[in-house]
Amino acid sequence: MPLSRGNPEAEGAETDLLDPKHQLPATIARNEEKVRAGFWKKMVRVASKVPFAEDAAAAWFCARDPRTPTRVRATLLAALAYFVTPADLIPDFVVVFGFTDDAAVLMAALGLVSSYMKPDHRKAARQALGLPPEEGEEDGK
Repeated sequence: MPLSRGNPEAEGAETDLLDPKHQLPATIARNEEKVRAGFWKKMVRVASKVPFAEDAAAAWFCARDPRTPTRVRATLLAALAYFVTPADLIPDFVVVFGFTDDAAVLMAALGLVSSYMKPDHRKAARQALGLPPEEGEEDGK
């Protein structure tokens, strides 16, 4: 039974809530909050254990960039929220395979939006992770 129970105004509000144009901003906001609260905490714990740490950090910087289109931000935030969520398809503590699902989700998202990942996102990721600059970065190229 609908929540509106015959109230025409409530029926309109209920329909509005089910409209994707209203759901997407709420979903993005929830994912952004999850990522904001947990990304760097998890990254500090696992960066040395996951081969995709630099890509994940670059995705974080891209998602935070105001120049990044909303649909790209939504894609990256969804993938990063999956990464920081403790309950996932393959628990992270499972030796060897624990991060394979996280990597698959992130790589799929990056494959969709890679053209929006800028050199400055990658440079910021390397700096945040304490990695040396890529060849040519230190002389401003």
